[in-house]
Amino acid sequence: MSGGFYCTMNRKIDPESVKRIEKQMKQLVKEELPIQQANFPLKKATYLFNNLNQPDKVRLLRNIRRRQVTLFSLLDYYDMYSIPPLDSTEQTSLFYLKYYKPGFIMVFPPWYDMFSLPDFKPQPKLARIFNEYVEWARILGIEDVGPLNEKISKGNGPEIIKVVEALHEKKIAHIADRIVKENSKVVLIAGPSSAGKTTFTKRLAIQLIVNGVKPLTISTDDYFHPHSKTPKDKWGGLDFETIGAVDVPLLNEHLTKIIRGKEVSAPRFNFVTGRRTKGRLIHGADFDLVLLEGIHCLNNALTHKIAQRLKFKIYVSALTQLNIDDHNRISTTDTRMIRRIVRDTHFRGYHVRNVLQLWSRVRRGEENNIYPFQEAADEMFNSALIYEPCVLKRFCLPIIKRVKKGTPEYEEASRLSDFLNLFYDLSDADVPFNSILREFIGGSSFVY
Repeated sequence: MSGGFYCTMNRKIDPESVKRIEKQMKQLVKEELPIQQANFPLKKATYLFNNLNQPDKVRLLRNIRRRQVTLFSLLDYYDMYSIPPLDSTEQTSLFYLKYYKPGFIMVFPPWYDMFSLPDFKPQPKLARIFNEYVEWARILGIEDVGPLNEKISKGNGPEIIKVVEALHEKKIAHIADRIVKENSKVVLIAGPSSAGKTTFTKRLAIQLIVNGVKPLTISTDDYFHPHSKTPKDKWGGLDFETIGAVDVPLLNEHLTKIIRGKEVSAPRFNFVTGRRTKGRLIHGADFDLVLLEGIHCLNNALTHKIAQRLKFKIYVSALTQLNIDDHNRISTTDTRMIRRIVRDTHFRGYHVRNVLQLWSRVRRGEENNIYPFQEAADEMFNSALIYEPCVLKRFCLPIIKRVKKGTPEYEEASRLSDFLNLFYDLSDADVPFNSILREFIGGSSFVY
C-alpha cells in the first residue's frame, strides 16, 4: 500500500517512534551486518521461537508437515521468511518509513525498478478496507496460517467457508443498497487480473434486482478495437492493457443512449478473429442502470461523456487479509497468480509456463492502468477468501509440477509449491456455486 508494506505493532506508536525505528534500521544497514541462513530440525525451531516469545511461529510450525525448516538470523535475532532475505543489511539501503495511524508504511523500490524510491501517496480508502478485513479475520479467529490449519484439522473447514462467504454476501448487499440510494445510472467495476470482477458483477446484479432495480451488464472488452487498430507494447505485441485498446467514443455514445432510454446495437468482440461482431440489441428503456466491467473503469477518460453524479465506481481486488505469520504476508499478487494458473490451464488452454511468463507483463499493465486510480473508487470490495489457498492447493500443485527443473519458470513454480504446502487441504465440496472462487476452479452456477 502506498508503495510499500503497511505495518502495525502490538502497541501504540507515534511519529517520533517511527523516526527512531527508521534511524536504528539505517544504522544496521550502515554496519553491513551479515544475514545468516541455517536449517533447523522442526522441534528445535519450535523450541527456539517459543523461547523468543513468537507464538505465531510456534502455531505455524506445529501445523506444517516438515522435518526441518530454514531460519535466518541477524545478530541474535531469528526469523522465518517465505521469500529469502538478502545476504547483508547493506543491500537494503533504499527505504524509508512513514507514520500512518495506527502503524507505519515501509516504502521501498517497486519490483519493476529496484533502484528508485517512489513518493509516498496516502491511500486512506485502501487502508480502511484492509482494516475492515483484519476485523473479519478477528471475527473468524484466523489471522495467520497456524490457526487456519488448526481449525481445518478439527473439522471446522465447512463452517469457515460458510462464514467467509456470508461476509462476502453481506458486503455485496451493502454496496447494492448504496448504489440504489444514490440513484446511480452507471456502475463502473474495475480491478486487476484474476480479482473476480466477473463473478462480483453477477452477484451485484442479483442484489440490485432484490432492491427492485433492473441492471444491464456490459463488458468493456466488447468495445475493443479490432486487432488492426490495437496499440502495440514495447515488445511488439498487442497491448490490451492500455485504454487505447478500447473504442472509447463508441462506448460513450452507447452508454449515453442507454441512459436516455434509447436503443443501441451493442458489439461483441471475438478474441479468435480479433474483430468486433454484431452483438445484441439493447433497449435502454428496459433497464434502470448499467454495470460496466473492465480494467479501465476507474479512469474517467473511459466514460468522459457521462456526468460524474450518475457514476458509481467500485474497485475489486483480492486484498489478502491472511498472513503466514506476524512477519510474512501472503501476497495479494500471489493469490491472484494462483487463481489465474488454475483458471487459465483448466479453462483457457494455457500451459502453466505461459501463465508464469506473461505475469510480469500483466502486472506492468496494472501498475500503469489500474493502481493509479484505486482511490477514485466509491467502494472497494475485497474478493479474497481466507480459506481459498486450502482449496486452490489441490488444483494448483499438480499443475505446478509440470514445470521442469532447469526451465526459467522453475524457481517461481518451486516457490509457489512451497507456499501452498504450508496449508492443510480443504475440499471444494462446501464452496457455494456462486462463490467468487468458482470462477477459477469451475462448478459455478453462473455462465461466463
